[in-house]
Amino acid sequence: MRIATWNVNSITARLPRLLAWLENTGTDVLCVQETKSTVEQFPSDALRELGYEAAVKATGRWNGVALISRVGLDDVVKGLPGGPAYEDVEEPRAISATCGGVRVWSVYVPNGREVTHDHYAYKLRWLEALRAAVAEDSAGDRPFAVLGDFNVAPTDQDVWDPALFEGATHVTPAERAALAALREGGLSDVMPRPLKYDQPYTFWDYRELRFPKNRGMRIDLVYGNGPFTAAVKDSYVDREERKGKGASDHAPVVVDLDL
Repeated sequence: MRIATWNVNSITARLPRLLAWLENTGTDVLCVQETKSTVEQFPSDALRELGYEAAVKATGRWNGVALISRVGLDDVVKGLPGGPAYEDVEEPRAISATCGGVRVWSVYVPNGREVTHDHYAYKLRWLEALRAAVAEDSAGDRPFAVLGDFNVAPTDQDVWDPALFEGATHVTPAERAALAALREGGLSDVMPRPLKYDQPYTFWDYRELRFPKNRGMRIDLVYGNGPFTAAVKDSYVDREERKGKGASDHAPVVVDLDL
């Protein structure tokens, strides 16, 4: 089974690339973030023509998540159970389902904006709610993984220049502690192997030629429980999909499982 996660930065803008990528890679399950679409705008018909079904949690603003699968979508849960609201709005940032016997979550963790911003405190509350929500699945015997854009670089090695991020979000001790607490519930970081450089990044800002210079971050993560990680045969970042006109600023992270 091939499972992947990809912040597409607008499903509408990326649709031709997305459809071609699914067809070329033979991905069975894709976790999508930042759809920037409503449920009605989501391209379910185009995906169905390729043999995929989709579960979507989206409202048309700058977030939105989805699960795309050709191996089933059972027991779908839309939203983060017990999750906090931001400015009295429940943002569409989590969706989960069982796909081919694997329980999968697609998550888009809040950005946090600035350490002094209310959105940063919201981000930490959201991560704590995620830890609580996945605890039972994490400790279970069924293969389980939470995949997505976590908007946190787990270590200094996961950013191209740690000094430039000092005092900023994505690298603070509190954010990293929240990820550590998530892992302590029975999850492990499925590290993608590097393909071109020593350190695999998953996000490169559009500005200042960040991608050609490989000035990136690893913030798109795959956290799996024991049965999931035991089945991992390979994992990599598909850097080719970050190249060229019309690319997202994130690249897909792909995991191959022996299931």
